[in-house]
Amino acid sequence: MQLTLFAYGNPSRGDDALAPELLHLFEHSEAYNSKKIKLLTDFQLQIEHALDLEQTERAVFIDASVDCEKPFCFNQLIAEQDVTYTSHALHPKEILYVYEQIMHRSPPPCFLLTIKGYAFELGEPLSVEASTNLALAFNFLTQWVLRVVRE
Repeated sequence: MQLTLFAYGNPSRGDDALAPELLHLFEHSEAYNSKKIKLLTDFQLQIEHALDLEQTERAVFIDASVDCEKPFCFNQLIAEQDVTYTSHALHPKEILYVYEQIMHRSPPPCFLLTIKGYAFELGEPLSVEASTNLALAFNFLTQWVLRVVRE
């Protein structure tokens, strides 16, 4: 099983650092296996990231969100085209849509792990609340990865 974990967010903007921080914690955990798990991080998703799914069997996109109602949310993604135009950043479902268009096949199963964030100011550290949510999301992701990699 080749699994890709893709964290995106700005480590310099408070709770926007949740996803990169989760990836850092995961990289130093017992669940990480560099032969089976590819770790990627960036500030935001771009169209080119569709190519990062080419050699994977499953992927998890990880992001901070003020909209998440729980400490973290985990949902399967479905490819979907966004009809609005922006050259700034994409949602993971749009990355899956681009993958379908350029590869002429369905993307691998992909999921979105969002971690509830509260404060996204430049130069601020993680908030206390977000740090608690990060720990919960880390525990969940570690257990999920261990289950999936065994399959």
